[in-house]
Amino acid sequence: MSYRTLDPEKIAATAQSLKARIGDRFPNSGLAGVASELVAMSRDLAMSAEKLARPIWWLRILTWSVIALGAGMFVFVGSILSFDRISTGAFDFVQGVEATLNTLILGGVGFIALNSVEQRLKRQEIFKELHGLRSLIHVIDMHQLTKDPAALSGTFTPTPHSPQRIEDPAELARYLDYCSEMLSVTGKLAALFAQAIQDEVVTSAVNDIEDLGSNLSRKIWQKITLIESARPN
Repeated sequence: MSYRTLDPEKIAATAQSLKARIGDRFPNSGLAGVASELVAMSRDLAMSAEKLARPIWWLRILTWSVIALGAGMFVFVGSILSFDRISTGAFDFVQGVEATLNTLILGGVGFIALNSVEQRLKRQEIFKELHGLRSLIHVIDMHQLTKDPAALSGTFTPTPHSPQRIEDPAELARYLDYCSEMLSVTGKLAALFAQAIQDEVVTSAVNDIEDLGSNLSRKIWQKITLIESARPN
């Protein structure tokens, strides 16, 4: 077993275990439904990351075929085609050198562009997956948004439009802790793509997802700290 890489199956198993724990304690809550969605997404993203880690062979074969064809045409024009009838004065020679350099430069640019097609296609797919993951993170945040420790105070007076509250401090702390754990799992799912694709743009996008989850989790732990500090010793 390697401890230097993330195991998608372990992440999916962690999400499944978290779903079961939430179902045991809050069986009919919206959070249990979000946990189910997290399990499904963990499996989908694991499969997507594994697929993206593999080369797109048809695209590579097509790219190298085009490159080989261009190189072959250049060699044909430069060495096989006869230039016996073409004037080779100084002016013509300079023009020929300039044309050759321009061809080499354009060929190099074309090579780089063709060679990066696969990378760009994979980026688009990863960004689409990360967009869905970002949306799920905000859904998790919405579920903890109204879980205010201030509602546990004896002086708290709800209004007619106040949301349903969890009145037990231990239960509220567990609810918030589950939200924090779910955010942590989303960060690991995002990291699968940075692990599969060595690309600075992808790594930056993954870091943004992880930062978002970490910042929201930090707010949740501030609530948990308030709950713990309010408990009698």
